[in-house]
Amino acid sequence: MTLSWAALTELGAFLLPVLPLLFLLGALLLGRYPGHEAIVRLSEKLAARAGTRPTRAIPQRPPKAPRSFAPGGGLLIALGLAQRPPPRPA
Repeated sequence: MTLSWAALTELGAFLLPVLPLLFLLGALLLGRYPGHEAIVRLSEKLAARAGTRPTRAIPQRPPKAPRSFAPGGGLLIALGLAQRPPPRPA
């Protein structure tokens, strides 16, 4: 059975996006987890930082009023598409 050049190209186009998934799946099946050292270091750094920071209550401010009352969202589109009515007959 021989494969034509077009068949090899299609096979390559299919396998190229799948290769990273296959490498990760192979590593996981072998008991390795790529990047687990970085995750452990990051969690230890975050835990150390959280333990040294003093916790105090931050007073909550009431929400500010909006700066402008300009139309937005659907109202903005509706006003943009609105047309004047025809003039009154004289």
